[in-house]
Amino acid sequence: MPSPLIRPLDLSDDATAAAVHRIGRAAYAVEAEIIGFDGIPALRESLAEMRAQDLRWVGAVSEGGELAGFLAWEEGPGGGIGIDRLCVAPAFFRRGVASLLLRHALAELFPGRPVQVSTGAANTPAVRLYEALGFTRGPDFSPVPGLAMASFGRAAADAPCEGRRGTSDPG
Repeated sequence: MPSPLIRPLDLSDDATAAAVHRIGRAAYAVEAEIIGFDGIPALRESLAEMRAQDLRWVGAVSEGGELAGFLAWEEGPGGGIGIDRLCVAPAFFRRGVASLLLRHALAELFPGRPVQVSTGAANTPAVRLYEALGFTRGPDFSPVPGLAMASFGRAAADAPCEGRRGTSDPG
């Protein structure tokens, strides 16, 4: 598969929002299975609730025009970035889509800025991706009983690790 194109996503467009919502639910369903916890908030989030989030969105679009995955983030005080979600459509797993989105974001959208992200501690594909791209694992935490989350951060001066690649896409 040729590399997908990265482009901003406009969630005010009904078709775009519906595709993002569908992919997010499918990806989080896979993550729920991996981590053994089906209470991930995005699994129960309505389309309207998703659209109401104060996030910026980019997507990876396949050569055929299909949305393969997306990344959403918020800008924090002091210029820091909080990645809110990184999801890949299950049909595009293990094709480097998550890595492509994250590398693009780090190099083009918020280069040189501190970035924070968290994922299910048992989500090995996501953990490997963040570690491969130079994120440092912080403390694990448990926002609700039965859910262990891993936190990751990249300092403002960290540059993308161009020579390393994640082994698979997180769900």
